[in-house]
Amino acid sequence: MRLCIYGAGAVGGYLGVQLALAGFEVTLIARGPHLEAMRKNGLTLLIGGEARTARIPCTDDPAQLGPQDYVILALKAHSVRPVVEQMTPLMGSETAVVTAQNGIPWWYFYKLEGAWQGRRLESIDPGGSIWETLGPQRAIGCVVYPSSVIVEPGVIRHVQGNRFMLGEPDGSRSPRIQALSKALTAAGFKAPVRKRIRDDIWLKLWGNLSFNPVSVLTQATLEQMAGHAGTRQVIRNMMQEAQQVGRQLGVRFLVDIETRIGWAEDVGAHKTSMLQDLEKGRSMEIDALVGAVAEMGQMVGVPTPTIDTVLALVRLRARMDWPQRP
Repeated sequence: MRLCIYGAGAVGGYLGVQLALAGFEVTLIARGPHLEAMRKNGLTLLIGGEARTARIPCTDDPAQLGPQDYVILALKAHSVRPVVEQMTPLMGSETAVVTAQNGIPWWYFYKLEGAWQGRRLESIDPGGSIWETLGPQRAIGCVVYPSSVIVEPGVIRHVQGNRFMLGEPDGSRSPRIQALSKALTAAGFKAPVRKRIRDDIWLKLWGNLSFNPVSVLTQATLEQMAGHAGTRQVIRNMMQEAQQVGRQLGVRFLVDIETRIGWAEDVGAHKTSMLQDLEKGRSMEIDALVGAVAEMGQMVGVPTPTIDTVLALVRLRARMDWPQRP
């Protein structure tokens, strides 16, 4: 089994070390100082009070690697389109592409039963370039729950969690997804195969689409947003609108809104990934988390006034050259 992790950052690097130390044939795609450090010293994972270092083949040129059995996309969703053509040397006739990313994936409407089968979303895949280049038949959904950070180039600290939920777009238990689940399990992860992966995508998205952009506008942590009555109501309104959109697309929400808000509140004084990206001067996952839901609302005829308002504000915030916080 040949596995390539495209984007060996905090989550991708965590995956890479664990898989490599479990004996799997892994290669990493990375760039910059992080790549150079991995080439020189290997990739170190700080986890459970110990340091695990793996010497893993790594490069910034996918053409050096050839076709893979699995390509795990651990890039931020908006980072895929600019590099999609560079991925083609990794694609053999049976290569699966695992979208280990937040938000609505580019393949979302592939094999979705109902009127929207085959629909493409301009907000996350303008012109359908990812769909056409990679092919939705390659896609395996993946909802990522672990949290980890890059401490310094070549060193990753695991914070919490080890669950990667997997699902085929058609809900089947295909041989390829079962083989991937077994590999991830052997490497120490929880990797259940889910029949309704879109429900799992929306359960995580529900919090991301609301807390993340609101955190960028307020600079607040999860517990601060949930603990402020007015802000909590904005988040609740966004979740209510998203729930109406999701239900029109056949999504089942297995918890209520207050429970989902409570999960975020329980995390405590944590900054969302979107706020962390803002503070570090990096581009933010606005369209996959928020823009796609607004677009789908227009598709299915569900008004999303709160989502639309927050989306407009966070898009403007992303364009502003304001001084970064220390």
